[in-house]
Amino acid sequence: MPDNRTIIQNAWRAFASHEAERIAPCFTDDAEWLAPTDNATAVALGGPSHMVGRAAITRFLADDFGRLFVRDVAVEFHGFHVDGDRVIVEETMSATLANGNAYVNDYCLVFELRDGLIHRVREYMDTARGHRAVFGASVPTAEATIGVPTT
Repeated sequence: MPDNRTIIQNAWRAFASHEAERIAPCFTDDAEWLAPTDNATAVALGGPSHMVGRAAITRFLADDFGRLFVRDVAVEFHGFHVDGDRVIVEETMSATLANGNAYVNDYCLVFELRDGLIHRVREYMDTARGHRAVFGASVPTAEATIGVPTT
């Protein structure tokens, strides 16, 4: 059986294929993928930020992902850190969005494995940066949100 780092690296290759038959076997039946609430991808696609189950996660990676990130998708890995059944991945993803905007964002993903399969993913990213890329500069700043002048 491959080590946990290799399992996650192989899973990334499956994700990049956007082929459901390659993606689904990476996950347990009851897998979960948790991303920040109201992240730009979930909002733009009208989907949840917390996906539950192999089928839901596979559908997102195989079908929905490509509706927003339409071309030039690239992932630059900065590190794979293994601690038992947890693999932490640091990466930067870039792509051209459906609206023509360039997307570049940094991510940290925590993969929890069970019996050699992905059981849970916790995804962290700069949500404001994602919203600006997907929806434009209309994301309010903290100052504007609380009514503090920005000048």
